[in-house]
Amino acid sequence: AGAFDPRIPQDQADIAAAFQRAAVAHLRKKTALACRHARAMGVSVTCLVASGGVASNTAVRQALAQVAADEGVPLECPEPRLCTDNGVMIAWAGIERLRRGMLDPYTIDFIQRWPLDQLKEMPYANCPR
Repeated sequence: AGAFDPRIPQDQADIAAAFQRAAVAHLRKKTALACRHARAMGVSVTCLVASGGVASNTAVRQALAQVAADEGVPLECPEPRLCTDNGVMIAWAGIERLRRGMLDPYTIDFIQRWPLDQLKEMPYANCPR
């Protein structure tokens, strides 16, 4: 096999498939860990929900369905036609928060791999609880 050539459609497809496999494996692992961590903290995990653009991906749905089955909970996903990219919804939510004076202090450090056990509740200025 030769070197990757981005001009060759099969090479493009291969790199996309490899990325999808890695991303799905990561989501599967982290979702399973999150379920177990929640239970260890006394949180009752009753279902797994996937929505937004990621939930329209068949491979992601299949992987999350397996995690849900392994965890003994149902997987709930909207129909794929309703699973669109939620970037606009996130932006709109930001506008509504700004209009209400709900400003986040952004005093946290951004850490790429932040273990769940190191997370703590972050104080938010002017945010009703």
